[in-house]
Amino acid sequence: MSTQTQVDLVDYDEAVRRYDPVIGIEVHVELGTLTKMFCAAEVEFGGEPNTQVTPVSLGLPGALPVVNGKAVEYAIRIGLALNCEIAESCRFARKNYFYPDVPKNFQTSQYDEPIAFDGWIDVELEDGTVHRVEIERAHMEEDAGKNTHVGGATGRIHGAEYSLVDYNRAGIPLVEIVTRPITGAGERAPEVARAYVQTLRDIFRALDVSEARMERGNVRADVNLSLRPTPESPLGTRTETKNVNSFRSVERAVRYEVSRQAAVLDAAGTVTQETRHWHEDTGITTPGRVKSDAEDYRYFPEPDLVPVAPSRDWVASIKASLPELPVARRRRLQQEWGYADAEMRDVVNAGALDLIEATVTAGTSPAGARKWWMGELARRAKQTDTELAAMSVTPEQIAQLQGLVDSGRINDKLARQVLEGVLAGEGDPEQVVVARGLEVVSDDGALLAAIDDALAAQPDIVEKVRGGNLGPVGAIIGAVMKATRGQADAGRVRALVIERIG
Repeated sequence: MSTQTQVDLVDYDEAVRRYDPVIGIEVHVELGTLTKMFCAAEVEFGGEPNTQVTPVSLGLPGALPVVNGKAVEYAIRIGLALNCEIAESCRFARKNYFYPDVPKNFQTSQYDEPIAFDGWIDVELEDGTVHRVEIERAHMEEDAGKNTHVGGATGRIHGAEYSLVDYNRAGIPLVEIVTRPITGAGERAPEVARAYVQTLRDIFRALDVSEARMERGNVRADVNLSLRPTPESPLGTRTETKNVNSFRSVERAVRYEVSRQAAVLDAAGTVTQETRHWHEDTGITTPGRVKSDAEDYRYFPEPDLVPVAPSRDWVASIKASLPELPVARRRRLQQEWGYADAEMRDVVNAGALDLIEATVTAGTSPAGARKWWMGELARRAKQTDTELAAMSVTPEQIAQLQGLVDSGRINDKLARQVLEGVLAGEGDPEQVVVARGLEVVSDDGALLAAIDDALAAQPDIVEKVRGGNLGPVGAIIGAVMKATRGQADAGRVRALVIERIG
């Protein structure tokens, strides 16, 4: 337990003006294998507690582990995507510690011989700034079980009436990715941390190695932070905020720790090297335990598992099968679509990239697809606090909607009414157009009848137009549009009005 006294926070901008923040991030990703890392227990989210277990995952005497080959392949895929070297031979180790969710009293992990090491990844911030993050290692390990502390105010063991443990998660394959100290980010350290975790999440999904759903704990981040007086100074004492499970929380946790540690240092205090808990509701961190060093875990090679030695041919074939990674895909699509940098960033930040690509694939121009997803649909999504991808309209329906506009059957104003019908569950755009009678009036006879009525009602306009003043034509067009409930082509109406008067 930390003995550190509670201190007031330093304003973030003031803190980064006087201190240089250094971050380091450990990201754990649950691999999407059918079975666990060292046994045949099935992996399924949300199962009844303690039903997805075997003697191996429960650590029963005499139960021997067997390495999951698919998990090794997924670890190699991740390592290659992060520009890592893949070890010719590596081995597992026992990380010894006691906690109720670790039934064996040790975690099978990798220590001094990770499967992937010495990599890097370029992280792009929202304004297009690129920051390179160096990867120290990516290693395989197994997940722990899940403790549930019942009673008390915090959901933690302190103050709880009793605790329950579910071993369904114990033994699920993990890859832990550890960065080297991330320097040079300065005041943008929180943004870099958030963008880095988001970039990894996108890579995991592109590689199809994990569902990478942070709300389910598929991806968890431990955020290390330290402060030093200048970029040339030695690294300061770091804290490690554990199990941060959203992009927003990663950013907020970094900001909070910068302000808190700055206050400690300003008060001539000493930052304690410890783990800390992140509180989503209050946006603060609180002390956990004094951080253990590696030797405290008494690592030693796992005697029940032989070394993993992926052949170079296998690694080469995995590398050849890697899909297009998110950054390369975004650059390709931006070039193909002709979007400006700012337009592409807006699309990515709105989570609309996949939707627009699918809409373009369905036959719409990139400009038309962007118009709907980043315009009317984005506005409605914001109003209802809904993710764009959760809107009750498909890319195929948006392509059909824009196709109706392009063909002249409806105009943009009518198209918004059609979209309203689609979102209300009235069918595809074609069905809504027919059911609501929204098609543009293209019969010149009907248009001329409406024009004649409008001209008869405003005879003074006729004289002005004949005198060479075309400004008042807008009033006639407006009257015709009103008479046709907005279903006339304004350009066609204008041509017919001038022709009629002339």
